Amino acid sequence: MNILSLFDGMSCGQIALNRLGIEYENYYASEIDKYAIQITKKNYPGTIHLGDVKDIKGEDLPKIDLLIGGSPCQGFSFAQNNRLNFEDPRSKLFFEFVRLLKECEPRHFLLENVVMNQQCQDVISDLLGVKPIKINSALVSAQNRNRLYWTNIPFDVEELYQNDKMLTIADIIDPEADSAPVPQNERNKRHLRELTQKSLCCTATMWKGAGNNGCTLIEVGKANVNGHDILKRVYAREGKSPTINTCGGGNREPKVIHTPNTWRKLSVLECERLQTVPDNYTEGVSNTQRYKMIGNGWTVDVIAHIFKGLYQ
Repeated sequence: MNILSLFDGMSCGQIALNRLGIEYENYYASEIDKYAIQITKKNYPGTIHLGDVKDIKGEDLPKIDLLIGGSPCQGFSFAQNNRLNFEDPRSKLFFEFVRLLKECEPRHFLLENVVMNQQCQDVISDLLGVKPIKINSALVSAQNRNRLYWTNIPFDVEELYQNDKMLTIADIIDPEADSAPVPQNERNKRHLRELTQKSLCCTATMWKGAGNNGCTLIEVGKANVNGHDILKRVYAREGKSPTINTCGGGNREPKVIHTPNTWRKLSVLECERLQTVPDNYTEGVSNTQRYKMIGNGWTVDVIAHIFKGLYQ
């Protein structure tokens, strides 16, 4: 099997294939982030890197059996004329997936993206010829992460619901990170004061379907969910983590209760576990870059479940 992975990142697709024991002859990867490429080379030195997706031509490749990718999502928005703003450079990258799908004519394909408005979904669905399936990573992970998957790979989504692992943050806690002293710098002290003063929490509406235990209050009160308050929430270990994003660094990673009166950030290792990535897979670059590529990545166990359909 020959595989072409666009916007490959740290090669979560390759992790999923190897997790299932699916053999492949060549894995071609399109990626431009040097840190993600470094991590992929460390873990899968046989990866054939092709560089910028815009420079790839189907005619230059052998027969591709599987095309996968998760194009950047930030550009899916409405222009002033109330039409989709596919002129955004990030949105345009989606059309590179469509172009290579036509040029390579693979037997199977998979495109992942964020949950978006119906009009955006319909444009993508019309071009790919299939409708998306929405899957929350919470079924296989301790992370709430709703994503859309457009694919012609036959797989049983109901099996995921029937085998919900019911994982919580407590299941992915790293004892070493938990035993480390909480930094007592001024930023942490100020942050804890802000939590206490503003009484931040998650609303039941926001966490409907998540067991209503997504986070813990520092002080009982009404949540203010505007602006950057999401960065000031502290989550209960008995609940799910919010979606890991690409804003690594500073105090932007999800925070969990450390002691009744202190909090700490989730460690890189714990974020890897939230994405069901092997422990220390991203080791070798700065923590900032590790958090970023984890946030950009896929929840591997979701992808592995979809890839089980390749056997059919």
